[in-house]
Amino acid sequence: MNKELIMKTNLSAILLLLATSLLSGQAPFPNKDEIKQFTASKTCVVLEQDQFSSYNVFIKEAVKAYWTLTPYELIDVKEFNKRRRDPAYSFIVLTQTNYEKDKANTLYNFLNLLQGKDVAKLGELPEICAIPLSFAGEDDYEYNYKFGAILLFMQKHAKMISEDPSLTGRKYLKYYNKNVPEVRKKTILIKEDDLAPEIASMDKIKAIYPHKVEIVTEEEIVKSIQEKTSNTLILHKVGPREEKNTGLCFKMLIGTDDSDMYYYHQHKIGNSDPNGLLADDLKRLLK
Repeated sequence: MNKELIMKTNLSAILLLLATSLLSGQAPFPNKDEIKQFTASKTCVVLEQDQFSSYNVFIKEAVKAYWTLTPYELIDVKEFNKRRRDPAYSFIVLTQTNYEKDKANTLYNFLNLLQGKDVAKLGELPEICAIPLSFAGEDDYEYNYKFGAILLFMQKHAKMISEDPSLTGRKYLKYYNKNVPEVRKKTILIKEDDLAPEIASMDKIKAIYPHKVEIVTEEEIVKSIQEKTSNTLILHKVGPREEKNTGLCFKMLIGTDDSDMYYYHQHKIGNSDPNGLLADDLKRLLK
């Protein structure tokens, strides 16, 4: 996150229907002991209370197919409230986040991996990992096909900090930009809808970035995740609906064979920097 932006996490009514207020400040990173607790924990996947929630369907399928780091269990919000103070448990939970300096007050869904701890406020639970998932209000079908890659990355990140706790919180997701020099050796798979107009064709992309890029369908991305296609990256882009010309756009490149992150960047959306992967992002990949 940009340091000048203050994150607020709402673990309450909108998504989890919890009787809590909007919480200020970024959740604390875990210390060495809390990381050890996580590795020995059972991970509880917190489901939404809406019986028609498509998120529940997608997260159930994804954890069954891709979650292997710890034993897991599906729980409801009531059970989460009972267990959240117990360090024997960790939690995968959907939250909504906005930024105080975002005048548009844009809300984003984040997928959080939290460690149980006996603290008064939900925002004080140690945060093992948090990934932007989607623009709040976006159809769940717009991001569900990437759940596998996201869960695999979260486990890779958790394993990394468990092996070397000194890496906890180090620039957080920006830490992975150390992998940028490796990107040009790999093939990047991108949906056309995730490209800014300035690079919305292969000719425009090649004029800036001469390495391997393919504009593909959701089905091709899912296949690459499932088959762990070697030397391949998928773009995970999160931003507001097309009609909104404000807010933030998050962009991540995640490996389908190694579940590592190779690039992370975010920008403020405006007339000159629309919602999508930008020409400037391609230029950064060449550095």
